[in-house]
Formats: sequence, C-alpha cells, structure tokens
Amino acid sequence: MTSVSTQHTAHSTQPKTTETRNMFLNIGPSHPAMHGIIRIVAELDGERMVGADVEIGYLHRAFEKESERGPYNNVIPYTDRLNYVSPLINNFGYCLAVERLLGIEVTDRCKFIRTVMSEISRITDHLTCVGASAMELGAFTVFLYLIKAREWLWDLVEAVTGARLTISYGRVGGVKADLPEGFAERTKTVLEDVRGVLIECDKLLTRNRIFVDRMQGTGVISKEKAINYSITGPFLRGCGVALDVRKATPYFAYDQMRFDVPTGEHGDNFDRYLVRMEEMEQSMRIIEQALAQLPAGPLNVDYDGEILPADVMVDEAKMGRVAGFTQAHVRPDPTLWGSTRGYHEAVNAKEKRAVLPAKEDTYGNIEGLMHHFKLIMVGHGIRPPAGEYYSAVEGANGELGFYVVSDGSDRPYRVRVRPPCFTIMGALHEIIVGDLLADLIPTFGSVNMIGGELDR
Repeated sequence: MTSVSTQHTAHSTQPKTTETRNMFLNIGPSHPAMHGIIRIVAELDGERMVGADVEIGYLHRAFEKESERGPYNNVIPYTDRLNYVSPLINNFGYCLAVERLLGIEVTDRCKFIRTVMSEISRITDHLTCVGASAMELGAFTVFLYLIKAREWLWDLVEAVTGARLTISYGRVGGVKADLPEGFAERTKTVLEDVRGVLIECDKLLTRNRIFVDRMQGTGVISKEKAINYSITGPFLRGCGVALDVRKATPYFAYDQMRFDVPTGEHGDNFDRYLVRMEEMEQSMRIIEQALAQLPAGPLNVDYDGEILPADVMVDEAKMGRVAGFTQAHVRPDPTLWGSTRGYHEAVNAKEKRAVLPAKEDTYGNIEGLMHHFKLIMVGHGIRPPAGEYYSAVEGANGELGFYVVSDGSDRPYRVRVRPPCFTIMGALHEIIVGDLLADLIPTFGSVNMIGGELDR
C-alpha cells in the first residue's frame, strides 16, 4: 500500500511539457486590402508576424510580349494599363525611350505639355494612394474628399485626351492633340480647389491620434536596405534619400522647373504619407510654372496678331484689302479644319520617320498621302536603327524605366519595363516581419501597389 502511494506521488511531480506552434494565415488574393491580386501567407506568433511569403503574378497579361506584335505606336494603349491610375506618365515614358532610340527631339511646346500632364497624373495617383490607405484604416471621409479632388483632375485629363483612364495620348515624336482652349485658366481653378481639399485632409489625418498611431513606427525600412533592394520613389524618399529622376536626369521641361524633393527621416508609413502629401504640392507648383512658361506654337492669326476666320479673309480679298496677308494663317471652316496643321506642328516633332502628317496634308497633297502610307502600311512604319536604349522617368511610385531593343524593323524586337512597385514588393516580406498583423494594412497601402504595373 505504501509502495503504490509513493509511485503516484512521484508521477504527479513531473513537469508537463507544452508544445508551442505558430499559426499560418492566408491573406488574399481575395482580401479587399490585397486588391485582389496579392497573396501573403503570414506566419503568426499571436498577433505578431514572424514570417511572410508574398506571392504575386495574379494579373500577368503579357505586356512585354504583346509589345513585340505590332508597330511602335501600337504599344501605347498597352502602357495605359500599366499604372492605370497615372497612365500619362507611362505613355510619355515609353515614347521617350523610342524617341531617344530614333534620335528625335520633340518640340518645346510638347515638352511642356508632357510635363503638365505628367504632374496632373502624379497628383491623381497620390490622391488615390492616400485616400485608399486612409479608408482602409477607417478614415472614410478622407477617401471621399480625395476621390472628389481626383475627379476634378480627371476632368482635366478628359478635356485634353478625350478619356479619363485609358487615354492613349502620347505618340512617338509628340502627343495626340494640343491643349484645349482655356485649359490653363481651368487648371488653375482646379488646383486651387485641390489645395483646399488637401488642407482639409491634412487637418483630418496628420494630427489624428488614431491615424498617427497606426502609421508611425510601422512598415519601417532602413535607408541602406531600401537602396539594396533598388527601391525608388516616395518609398525611398521616406527613408531620407532625395533621389528623383526629374532632378537626377531631367527630361521634358523639368530642368526649367523649380521644385523641391521632399524626404522623410524614419522610413515608416507616416513618413511616406507626409512625402506624398508634399509631393502633390510640388506637382502643383510645377504645373503652374509650366503653364506660365508654355511656349506658343503656330497660331491662326493675321499680320496684326488677330485671329482671322476664313470667311473674313475671303470678304477682304474680294474688296482687294489683302495687304499683310502674305503667309498668314487663317482659321478654316470646321469641315476643313482636320487636326489643324498649325497646332499639329507645335506639339509634334518635324520628323517624317515617326510622326504622321496633319490630316490636311494627308488628304490634300500627294506628299502627305505618301508620308501617311509609309508610316501606316505593314512592313513600313516607324523603323528605329538597330540598337537598344533604356530610358527612365519619375513615375508616381518611383523610377519607371523602358528598355527598348530594335532590330531595324517596324516593330520592337523587345520591350522591357522596370516597374517601380516591383522592387518594393520584393522587400515587403522583410518590411512586415516583426510588425503586428494589423500593421500589414497601412504598410501594404503605402506601397501603392498597382497590379498592371507589377505583373505586367
């Protein structure tokens, strides 16, 4: 009896062993914060992420391969679908690469137009990023305000390009059309309204305790690690690195613009938010400067600088009052206006190898018809010399690069895109490890991942 009791006592004093295991949580691709195209397998120790596997590729649409199938200008509608929140920058970035491969220099007016439209696109992109990120943290009012401001800017884009999102406005050697009448005054009014919205949202967010607590100290990446991952754009500038393609290697009219490159200090979500908010103000400064300095192209005026309608010129000629009419441009009837040769020449390079002639020339003389034929017919078209060129512009998310290879034919041999958010996604697994699960939402929002650009 004593023996049994002793055995029982010895058994009860042995320590119990407990097994601790981490939980794996699948986030996306159907999760709303993952935008439907990102899958993250998070390894959790309680609420803290101790590991992460980030999977991309859900929106791959073979942009680069499709670019080899048609003439050079046929690639432009595909570029609209890269970063579809700021498609104009994609248009112009691709056109710039082909132009440099051809050795073409666009007109001064075209450079300024591209600068203006690129900055409008940059603001719409940042408005979307900040607004969506705020909404995902519960600040739905800010989202509505910023999307309202984006609508005003998209109205400007529509007035110029005829569309709001899939704009296809760029052309190798120029742009599709000139700025509409009264565009500068309309833009200034819109920018004043956008500034008012940004001031209002700054009051709602920047010193909001809930927003700041969720953003400060989360999604931190060091300056050295960001450089090692080749990260660019607001994500890099939030770490304190003032790298901006517009300043480092100026293109279009940026060398004539005065603007600052905002940077952060801590490399966290809050710094990236502040950088984007300030970049919108800098973009508005650039737009105002560019519109103020916009070079005038050929205008339809008489020798006194007055606009001269065709019917007035005919009446004056009947009376013999034609002094000073020599080589004067007139405003023709709308049915004969076509694309208006004067404006066409102002925004497109005088380069027959790449730029289609004005409609008046195509339909009005044999040289214009032959020129049009040579650029349109299969086997002719734009034919850069055999070679390769890499050209980069400052996209809304960072350095947007196009590497174009020509074999001398009328279609690209190879088009390669350097999407700015791809490198950020490459570092995401390291950025989110150590943070809480809830911190993944603002961090992923600050990446501003655009699927069309990421997967291509």
